[in-house]
This record gives sequence, C-alpha cells and structure tokens, in this order.
Amino acid sequence: MKSRAGTPVIEVEQLTASYGEDTILRDISFSVHEGEIFVILGESGSGKSTLMKYMVGLLVPRSGRVRIDGEELSSPSREVPEEVRRKIGILFQSAALIGSMTVGENVALPLAAYSGLPGNVVTNLVNWKLELVGLQGYADHLPSEISGGMKKRAGLARALALNPKILFLDEPSAGLDPVTAAEIDELILQINHSLGTTMVIVTHELDSIYRVADRVIMLDRATQNIIAEGDPRQLKKESGNETVRRFFNREPRTEAPTLIPRHRPAASS
Repeated sequence: MKSRAGTPVIEVEQLTASYGEDTILRDISFSVHEGEIFVILGESGSGKSTLMKYMVGLLVPRSGRVRIDGEELSSPSREVPEEVRRKIGILFQSAALIGSMTVGENVALPLAAYSGLPGNVVTNLVNWKLELVGLQGYADHLPSEISGGMKKRAGLARALALNPKILFLDEPSAGLDPVTAAEIDELILQINHSLGTTMVIVTHELDSIYRVADRVIMLDRATQNIIAEGDPRQLKKESGNETVRRFFNREPRTEAPTLIPRHRPAASS
C-alpha cells in the first residue's frame, strides 16, 4: 500500500449532493493522495458515479467543496479553470467514443482542443498513447470495428492524451468477460506504476478492487455517507460493520428473500 504522506491532490470537504429535492450524499469528507489508486465503492444506488461527477466539476454540490491541487471546483459562479481540466482525464463507463470517428481521431480530440500542437506531432502522440494501452495499429478502426475491451482501452488512451495528473475511471471493467477485465486491471497498474498517475476508480467489482486498490471508501445508501475507509483487504478481515463485511465477503443479507413458488400443473387423473 502506498504512503499517504504529503499534501492531498484531491480534497472533498462536507459535500452534500442532491438531485432536485432528493439528497444522495450528505456531508462527505475525504482526500486522495498523489500516486494512489483510490476506489469509491458501494452497493447499487449509493451514489458512487454521482460523487465522481462532483469530483471532476461536472456538477456543483448543494454545499461543501471539492479541490484539485488546492483549486476549488465547486463554485457555481465559474467554470472549472483550464489548467485544472488539463490535470484530469476521465474514462467513462461506456468509453463514450464517437462512433463516426476513428479510434485515432477520438484519442486526438483532447490534443486538438487543448494542446495547440501541429498535426504531425498530434499523430505521433496518438500512436504513442494507443501503444501504451496495447492498441497499436488500430488508429484507423472505427469503434464499431473493435471489441468492448478494446473500446475501454481506446477510451483510456483518450483520457491519457494530455498526460493528466489524475485519472478518473467509472466502472472500467463493467460488461467485460473475466479475462478482459483482468487485462484492464493490469493496464491500470502498469500506468499507475510507470507514470505515477493518481487514479480514482468507481467500481463494485471485488476482484478488481482487491487487485488494484491502495485505499477505498465505501458509500452507504441508507446513511448517505461513508461507512468504511482503508485497505480493502483489511476491511474484508477486520471490519465490524455488517454491511461492510457482507460486501467484501460477498455474503447475502440476513433476511431471506421472498420466493415465488413456481406454478405446477395439476396431475392428470
């Protein structure tokens, strides 16, 4: 597990999030440190992806604040500063590739928007990013011509285009077969180790959590807050919270589900 010493690169302080009148998260506080692989987890509906949207500045909280490298994102009066945007890369759950553009053109989008580099340099950078994620030779393919796992890799290459300090990944292995999901886990570790990229991952995939996470927070739908924080391997063994213990050990709830009896036709006489 990596050291947590030093100044946090992300600070979330007493954040309260809502959709209309419905509160999703209440008074959430935590920090993420440089070089960590930090995982946000919880049961369905606990607000994992919602929290990530606040952390990257896509939403403004009802109250509280989010800071990236000391710069506050949560002010409703202004856009997220460009220098902060350049520090952030995002891999969306669906990869969010533009279907009418080639893989290479998708990866080039952030470079064209923010770098000001000439076309030949952009092309070289795109090829390097694709090689980094194991997609060398696929720049001219359309998203419809590659597999689901390759789309995730292409989305990751685009998220890495501007060499971000922090990478946000929303359910990076969702919808993938176990072998492909394991390959994405290994790619995450390789990027973190080789580039030192801080990573914030939203997932509920236990195999991935145990493989890549340095530290996790677990959100709880009932309390609308954090009910566990730490090394997931320790939480699995040592947590005294029943909800946390069930989650990490894949245990069913204590109450038995209601079973609907299958209709059996009457026996003929």
